[in-house]
Parts: sequence; C-alpha cells; structure tokens
Amino acid sequence: MYQINFNQPIHIHFIGIGGISMSGLAAVLLNRNFPVSGSDSRKSALTEWLTELGAKVSIPQCAANIRSDIDLVVYTAAIHPDNPEYAAAEAAGLPMMTRAELLGQLMANYPISVAVAGTHGKTTTTSMISHIMMAQDLDPTISVGGILPSIGGNVRVGRSDYFLTEACEYTNSFLHLTPTIGLILNIDADHLDFFKDLDDIRHSFRRFAEKIPANGTLVIHAQVPDLYGFTEGLRCHIVTFGESCGDYHAENVTWDALGCAGFDLYKTLRTGGNGNDADACGELCIGHFSLKVPGEHNIGNAAAAIACADLLGVSPEHMAAGLSGFTGTDRRFQKKGEIAGVTIIDDYAHHPTEIRATLLAAKKYPADRIWCVFQPHTYSRTKALLDDFVDALTLADRVVLADIYAARETDTLGVSSDLIRQKLNEKGSEAWYFPTFDEIETFLLENCTAGDLLITMGAGDVVRIGEKLLGQ
Repeated sequence: MYQINFNQPIHIHFIGIGGISMSGLAAVLLNRNFPVSGSDSRKSALTEWLTELGAKVSIPQCAANIRSDIDLVVYTAAIHPDNPEYAAAEAAGLPMMTRAELLGQLMANYPISVAVAGTHGKTTTTSMISHIMMAQDLDPTISVGGILPSIGGNVRVGRSDYFLTEACEYTNSFLHLTPTIGLILNIDADHLDFFKDLDDIRHSFRRFAEKIPANGTLVIHAQVPDLYGFTEGLRCHIVTFGESCGDYHAENVTWDALGCAGFDLYKTLRTGGNGNDADACGELCIGHFSLKVPGEHNIGNAAAAIACADLLGVSPEHMAAGLSGFTGTDRRFQKKGEIAGVTIIDDYAHHPTEIRATLLAAKKYPADRIWCVFQPHTYSRTKALLDDFVDALTLADRVVLADIYAARETDTLGVSSDLIRQKLNEKGSEAWYFPTFDEIETFLLENCTAGDLLITMGAGDVVRIGEKLLGQ
C-alpha cells in the first residue's frame, strides 16, 4: 500500500469529497498544507466549506478531474470501478487508497488515539468524548460522523498527541485502524448487504479489538452477548461499561422534564487480572452527571465516554462539564422547531434498535401524541429486518411511511414502505404510506394538532419534510 509521509505534503484528490468523513479528512490534510482537490455529485454545505478552506472542488465527477499533478487518489466505499474518475486514475497508474486506509495512516501519527466502534451510537459517543476532551483542554484532533455545533462542523484540528474518530464497521473499514483505546458500544445485525450474518459481524468486531495493542484498552459494553468468549485471549486491557452494569455503570438515575437523565457513575475497582479475569474489590463513585440529550441509551453512551475519559486521565469535574455542555449533534433527536404547537424533531435512526431507543426517549418528552415519519434506508436492510422495523415502529402513536431511500441499491428485493404500513395496520397501529414528500406534508398539516411531537426519522433526506413544514 502507498505510504504517505505527512511531513512532505503531496497533492491528494478525493472522489466523493463531500461525504461526512471524506470532508473531515480533507480538512485535516489542508491544515497540514497538503494540496487537496476533489469532486462530488452535487454541491453541499461541506463542499462549500472545503472550498473556503482552499480545496479545489469539482462538480460533478468526471474523468477530466483526474489531472497529471495528482499524486494520490482517495475514494469511498460507495465508489466503484465504473466511476469515471476511478477508472481514469487507474488507467493513469496513480496510487489509490480507500478513505479508511487514509484514516488509518493519519491516526498512526498520533501517540494517543481513540476509535469509537459499534452498530449504534458512534456519533453521539464520539461527540461526548470530544466535549470532555475539550473541557480538559487536551486539544484533540477530532473526526466525527455528524455535524457537532461546538466544533463548527465534523472535524477539529488540534495540535496535541490526541486523535479521536469514529470507527465504521461497514466494508470492514475499521480494520485499518490501530487505536490505543478502542470502544465497542454494541454489536447488532446491520449492513447485511456486506456481512453474511451476525456471526460475521461479531468476527469483524473481534478483529477490530485485536488491532488494539497490548498497552492499549478495549472499552466494551458489558451486555455484548457472550462477552467472555468475545474478549477471551485479547492482548489488550479490557474494561466494561453499561447503563446499569459493567465496570463503569450508572446508579440513582433521575429524569428531567425533557427526558434527559441525571445519574451517579460508579467505577468497579478490580485487582489480580485483566478484564474477564480480574476480581472486583470495591466501587468508587466518580461523580454525578447530568445529560442534555434524552433517552436511556444515552446513559450507556455517557458511561462509555466517561470510561474513555477516565483512561485518558480527565478529572471528574471536566467530565461533568463536558457532558453537561453537550446538547447533541445534527440529526440526533435534534429539535428543528415548532409550528402551531407541534414540536418537530429530526433523528438519524435507521435500524430497529435505534428506532426503538429514539421512540422510548420520545415517550419521556412532554407530548400528547408521537408521530413518526419514517423513511427506510436501503432495500437490503428493510428486507432483512422487516419484522423488527414493524415492532419498533409500534412504539409511535402514529406512523407515516415515505418511500425507501435506495442509497447505493437498485434491486427492491420485493419490499416496500407500503408493506411496512400493511404490517403495522395488521398489528393495530395507525399507519399511512404516501409516495411523495408533498403528500406527506399535506397529510401532516391536516392531522397533527397542538401538543403533538413529530419526528422525522431515517438516514436519507426525510429531514426535508420537517424543514419544509417549518419554512426552513
């Protein structure tokens, strides 16, 4: 594989530079004085931001964008050999690498690196750790998979030895990383267009854990199934966390009027071994923490963030300050506004586990009825988890289905949003399907009433519905 010397800047071209992770990496390289160019299918706030930073961004993608002065081409998992720029770069014999390979090489430049993995919760937990590290003035370099208001985007370039990033399992991207601290928040069935089954996914997460060096630490949820078997034989140190169990766990949980938790965080003191083999010898209350993001699942995310921060030597006072200052990232239970007494929330949930967590959090929110406007993401995920989607969506009082967001897929696999609607109706749930956003917006305007909570939900462009209703 081509090796980058980060002390000798070269011209790097990004195919798909407008992606949330690609744009962050491009920004880090621009800060290191690398000449950066790139392309995407359309303009966006991220491509405009990169242009302001000094990148040369071309819209759309075409073979002519691969110029002779380019030294290295970086591409995402969504780019295939038939992409005109990929084909042109290959024909020109240019060195090429994936986004994940670049991230791995960049991370290797930092003595203290943290990678947050898991099927769910990566962006929120990475953001929580970001806030805690900044509260302690650790000056980290951060790459997060969402827009974090406190850093003004999805990347922060620090000047210290600390590097923090999300670690995505899709296409085994996270296997290019070698973090000194690796987090596994959960392991669930997802991305079944790539993985064969849950056992295949667990195998990949195990390989990720094996990348952590002997002097590093794995922070893993205490309720990962067969935890002992999963962690047995790992060379790194192991600590666990959880909402109510694990080496780092919450007790004395209370809830405020908006469904945000306050709790005491306890640390189990261990001796005589590592992880599974260590003996508990007492507990220590690290402190009291108050969250500004709702839901029980965020207690677990916060426990993981606190465990990581404790390993980094952050004081409890700075942990508390960081968490209390975190009010969420874009598209994670994000309040978009109110119209005629209806509160509109947007959420990125696109897996049954995430939908369930978001709707349970919504039930603690002051509202008369919960409306969920759900846009399924990819046909393969919808087919593989169809019944789980239906079960999760029954937690809403009213469900409106938009068409499936195909993303990278073309085969419908015989599933549709109307099929979800039918199954919800069969379970006694009130659900409707409309093929266009305009029809959905009209229906909502006619049927939502003051006191309702309306959640637009999904990883596609469903956010536009709420924004249109609010006139944004």
